Amino acid sequence: MKAILFREHGGPDVLELVDVPVPTPGPTEVLIRVRSVSVMRTLDTEVRSRPGFGGIPLPHILGADPAGEVVEVGSTVEGFTPGDRVASIQILWCGRCRPCSRGLNNACIRLRIQGVHTDGGDAEYAVVPAQNLVPIESGLSYEEASAIMVMHPTAWHLLIDRGALRPGETVLILAAGGALGTAGIQVAKLAGARVIAAAGADWKLEKARELGADDVVNYTTHKLSDEVMRLTDGAGADVVFENLAVPELWPHSLASAAYLGRIVTCGALGGSAVETNMRAFYSKHLSLLGSRAAPRSQVAEVFRLAGQGKLKPVVHERYPLEHARAAHEHVSSRAVFGRVMLSV
Repeated sequence: MKAILFREHGGPDVLELVDVPVPTPGPTEVLIRVRSVSVMRTLDTEVRSRPGFGGIPLPHILGADPAGEVVEVGSTVEGFTPGDRVASIQILWCGRCRPCSRGLNNACIRLRIQGVHTDGGDAEYAVVPAQNLVPIESGLSYEEASAIMVMHPTAWHLLIDRGALRPGETVLILAAGGALGTAGIQVAKLAGARVIAAAGADWKLEKARELGADDVVNYTTHKLSDEVMRLTDGAGADVVFENLAVPELWPHSLASAAYLGRIVTCGALGGSAVETNMRAFYSKHLSLLGSRAAPRSQVAEVFRLAGQGKLKPVVHERYPLEHARAAHEHVSSRAVFGRVMLSV
């Protein structure tokens, strides 16, 4: 089969299109014929560019969220048969630890990631655990299923579950042009919230409005917290969807939060350390809530809503598998609104 792999960390030029054997599924696994897979900044371009994600096998095949049809099932697998249309959850969980036993597989203490700690879906075929598969609703294409798999469930988990977003509340969505930001806009609007979208480029904000944002802020030309306070008559945002951890923006994200506000986050594209004014934090009764990905039950809920057309992926560009280098370059440029996809 054809696959994209890299033998050493580096730029997009380390990616190779090669012929490798079709993998064989184990007893609890499923072999799928991949039709579509995302190219992501963290789980693809950063994993490719540098070591530091722990235990990455080399040579390595990326691709965290492949979608396609079932070809072969392992000896103990039930519920799936060849021909089924499926997408794969990126989180690999043990099923035995305390969080897993509570249905919080996204908080598994032995958590690994498909396409990072195992070979992924940047290939014609991929082996995935059967427990990771989600049936694709008839109203969704393979590309749509793959494009929503990671970020839409994460946005749902952060806003609806962790952030307890209620109708009529105001949400500030940072990095509104990214895949997670575009998902956050949709989830917040579906929940009946008012959305203020923030990004660093006017063209992204125009698209955010088309997606449903009520107001927009360019945080490269305006002071974010001042604009949020102006737009909310001094009240601030009830929920701040903060997934950047950029030291220059972080104080403004907190200053944008309303009294009793909730800051939800699952990203640190700006690094891993930010400074926080704790006096202001506790005096406003703020909550800081973090999480990785979403529990399997919420992934299934998001796919149900997507099948009904209530949540939709935003695909910026698509490339054939053999043009993976160009796809990685595009994602790294950050000149993207939504998802960049590989068609296999």
